[in-house]
Amino acid sequence: MAGLSLYFEDGHDDLDDFGFDDYGSECDSIRITAFLDAGQDNLTPLGRLEKYAFSENVFNRQIVARGLLDVLREFSDNENDFISVMETVARMSEDGEPTVRAELMEQVPNIAMFLHESRPNFPAAFSRYLVPIVVRYLTDPNNQVRKTSQAALLVLLEQGLISKADMETKVCPVLLDLTEPSSDDDYKIEAVAIMCKVVTMLSKDTVEHLLLPRFCDLCSDARLFQVRKVCAANFGEFCSIVGQEATEKLLIPKFFDLCSDSLWGIRKACAECFMMVSNSTSPEVRRAKLSPLFISLISDQSRWVRQAAFQSLGRFISTFANPTGAGLHFREDGGLLAVSSDCSLNSLNCTDIGCRRTERAIAHTPPNQDGRATPSPEHVPAAEELNYDDNSHTFTHEDTLDSSAPSANNARNVKDTTQADDNFNSFHFWRPPLPDISGELELLNCQMGEMIDKKKKKKKKERKEEQKDAEELGSHPDSKVSSGKTTSDQIQMVLDRLQPHMDDPDVQAQVQVLSAALKAAQLDSPSDDSPSESQPADSPADGPLVESKSVELQTEADEGLAEEAQTTERRSVAETSPVQEQGDEETQTDPQVEESPPDSPFLVSELIESVEEEGKNDSVCEDKPKVQNVIPQQLLDQYLSMTDPARAQTVDTEIAKHCAFSLPGVALTLGRQNWHCLKDTYETLATDVQWKVRRTLAFSIHELAVILGDQLTAADLVPIFNGFLKDLDEVRIGVLKHLYDFLKLLHADKRREYLYQLQDFMVTDNSRNWRFRYELAEQLILIIELYSHYDVYDYLRQLALTLCSDKVSEVRWISYKLVVEILQKLYSSGADDLGVNFINELTVRFCHCPKWVGRQVFAFICQAVVEEDCMPMDQFSQHLLPSLLSLSSDSVANVRVLVAKALRQSVMEKAYFKETGCPSLEELEETVMALQSDKDRDVRFFASLDPSKGLTMDTAPLI
Repeated sequence: MAGLSLYFEDGHDDLDDFGFDDYGSECDSIRITAFLDAGQDNLTPLGRLEKYAFSENVFNRQIVARGLLDVLREFSDNENDFISVMETVARMSEDGEPTVRAELMEQVPNIAMFLHESRPNFPAAFSRYLVPIVVRYLTDPNNQVRKTSQAALLVLLEQGLISKADMETKVCPVLLDLTEPSSDDDYKIEAVAIMCKVVTMLSKDTVEHLLLPRFCDLCSDARLFQVRKVCAANFGEFCSIVGQEATEKLLIPKFFDLCSDSLWGIRKACAECFMMVSNSTSPEVRRAKLSPLFISLISDQSRWVRQAAFQSLGRFISTFANPTGAGLHFREDGGLLAVSSDCSLNSLNCTDIGCRRTERAIAHTPPNQDGRATPSPEHVPAAEELNYDDNSHTFTHEDTLDSSAPSANNARNVKDTTQADDNFNSFHFWRPPLPDISGELELLNCQMGEMIDKKKKKKKKERKEEQKDAEELGSHPDSKVSSGKTTSDQIQMVLDRLQPHMDDPDVQAQVQVLSAALKAAQLDSPSDDSPSESQPADSPADGPLVESKSVELQTEADEGLAEEAQTTERRSVAETSPVQEQGDEETQTDPQVEESPPDSPFLVSELIESVEEEGKNDSVCEDKPKVQNVIPQQLLDQYLSMTDPARAQTVDTEIAKHCAFSLPGVALTLGRQNWHCLKDTYETLATDVQWKVRRTLAFSIHELAVILGDQLTAADLVPIFNGFLKDLDEVRIGVLKHLYDFLKLLHADKRREYLYQLQDFMVTDNSRNWRFRYELAEQLILIIELYSHYDVYDYLRQLALTLCSDKVSEVRWISYKLVVEILQKLYSSGADDLGVNFINELTVRFCHCPKWVGRQVFAFICQAVVEEDCMPMDQFSQHLLPSLLSLSSDSVANVRVLVAKALRQSVMEKAYFKETGCPSLEELEETVMALQSDKDRDVRFFASLDPSKGLTMDTAPLI
């Protein structure tokens, strides 16, 4: 407004005509098109537009340019007037003042949107009048005008307002002219930037035929490093647009040149876009060419290049992934879910693939010889074993050993078959149907069970025979020496293997038993340097001493074994669920098979065998070298080195966080069969001193559990998950947000252990962190389905009551839904007595609460119970309605308001309470009539409101 004083001196009459007598800083509140109103000049509105659009006063022209959108709205009804205005706009675009041109260009996107919405002939008018202005301003000598036109062009492309023909014939030729070698440097740099931005909004053919050759030339521009840097930063976008063939033929050679550029900023830009480039190449090129190139960037002399390369390393490794080979695929939201190996997207029994995803509990899939995790026949669930839930869109494994499963599953199978026939579509079901082998699988399961029982009996019999033979061989010295030597070596080897795990109480008990057995075995067998051959075995001098020591140590060992057996028995009893789930009878030992007594010496051999077997399984990840054949080994070695403290000093202080962020993608790429390569790295990151690193792992541990399967999850992820539960709130929130997703992947017995730890989430470092409790309530609503109604009543009920009494209203709101879900779980499971107990507790705690907020909570819960139909209405009428009606005479108006709303809008709308024989109908009507004559007008309003009219009001402000 520097020229405002001049304006008053030279154009005061014009100012009066404009209607801007008091024009100042608050000019946004005035009507810009006031100059179109009738004035003293007797000109038509179009005449006045012409007068001020080409006035000698710059400020007048700026005002007109700023108000072009309103001008078009004024003249949009008349076609001739509209054309006249558009021609005036075209003439104004040639204004010699840069500020006028910049104002005009700022209005072009808004004008285009208006024309697109209101003008039937928008494409012709836009292409004829506005597109030439945008294109011409790309070469404007004023920098501000050029920047404004570039921004306008991007907006028009994003909105899809420029046609393909205009892009190919008007925009792209200008960009190509500006990027010519002889073009001005400033123009060229700007044109390259705008070309790289518009490429993502153009079709593949347009980019490949018009822009790709010029882009390749610009990547080799030896004179301007800014051009090469812009090309390197946008290299991935070009690769993703033109596809694999053009990328490998034309772009990869240029990418090699940019990665070896003399300027570190260009090499750094290449490292940042490496993943997008890799996604556009074949696996062969990715492994043979791009991998060595990336290794060179990781070892670059510039720290900034190395930092960018390490940040992109995990993402580059993820481009080698093949999720479908591991029985996984991505959801639309980016999450992973498991699919059956014989179930492709084309063979799913649904017409809407997006809403019928195959989500189920993950079963461990053993790797084949070629390293791919293809389920074997015994691990592939039959069609009857999958239970599809229409509400949650999930598949869950049912217990195949349940005796009631075949009939229920067969009925469900017939229903699914009928539904599939109704939804048959030849496009989705092009493959001939697979034969039904459910009967064969059921027979196979029975045969396998019989074989297992026979093997158990045979093993027990063999052990008894071995015990008998050992007692007979006890009188032969040679046999005794050999047996004692072998047993001693075995025990010592097992003890050495257990030493690293001495922090485990179970291991300590095993070591105590084995140590006693080792002493007994060593004393029973002669030492290597003793003259055993020259001295008789039944020597009267040494025999009693050796015998006494042997008996003494054997007694000590037996006592240790008995103590270990009792400890194991107590632990098993303590961990047993109070409510036995279905299928427990199949897991119990056959009563006909006799167990070895606690003092049997063969318990030692069994203990040795079990420890050796566990040692073999546990040492797979420890002893197995970190070698695989999925990705180049050098890439994996560099990734594993990201946890090295030296990397934080020489590369990036947050390199461990980047490693943690990309670890699920690397794990997906390697597959669960190569988890041993990442296990140590994951454990190192889980104990990192930076809480941001642990927080990153906590937010992704549920996805990693999907990748690894249930067995590896239970062995390697559960201990880390337990550690996160005791971490800082910043880490715990990551676990809490996906608590349901992780727990549903665990076995029922392991999942039940976390019931005792749910109450720990109620304690936070900061009591004002109410969002933590809100997230807990949301997760509790989800995990209700994972537990029995007894567990829900025993453990989740108290948490729900506490959350309903929270100080923050948002937490209380979500807790009402939690209470409703608990009641629905109890009544749907037939536990009416538990439901009544819960209702009585709600009544005592909230309905009779001395604070009016608690009585409000009760009214809200009653309304939610009725609206969700979580319990039979006769039960509601008997146990909840009387207490709700008693609150109608509450002394606090806000309580009566919610009671009136619950009764009028929810309770009385139920068919049960409209029947003439309803025992509570008369009392209910009397209460509503009393509320309609209440002294508070809000109570009268909600009590008289007719729900059928659809008029509802939010009562949240009353809380």
